[in-house]
Amino acid sequence: MNRTLPVVRLRVPTDEDAWTWHELFDDPEVMEFFGGVSRDVSSYQLSTARQRRNAAEHGYCFWSVLDEEERVMGFVGAQPWPQDWGPAVGEIEIGWRLGRRYWGRGYVTAAARQTLERVREAGVESVVAMVDAENERSVAVTRRLGMELVQRFVTPDLGREGHMYRLSLV
Repeated sequence: MNRTLPVVRLRVPTDEDAWTWHELFDDPEVMEFFGGVSRDVSSYQLSTARQRRNAAEHGYCFWSVLDEEERVMGFVGAQPWPQDWGPAVGEIEIGWRLGRRYWGRGYVTAAARQTLERVREAGVESVVAMVDAENERSVAVTRRLGMELVQRFVTPDLGREGHMYRLSLV
């Protein structure tokens, strides 16, 4: 089924967005595939600062996603894979996380498509998505984006099966 995607806007996260991300993600369902526990606001302050650096250095980042009313719903974007483990080392990762009240409306797909356009314009030739194998919603997004499953792995921190999806942008 093809549905019309909602209008979203991507912007580099601000200092204030750290507080909003913390509020949106302080939910066991949102964090289910990230260890299931909330993080403190300081982790989001570090994350938003890192994303501002990524935007300045690379021209892309995990952007704050805003709805039609300019409310921050979470983030969607791309960044160099920040971990020192796994098959994505050296790759550009596309990723997303929204507050639960925004799920199921097409926001991630709309924002991810904008992300793909922006990273392509920045000269990125391919992106990967690192997705928990049981995260059906995120797996569905990778399919809507046309990504292909290229590798299975186990996360060292949680011991969970993950999937790496790839999309060529050339």
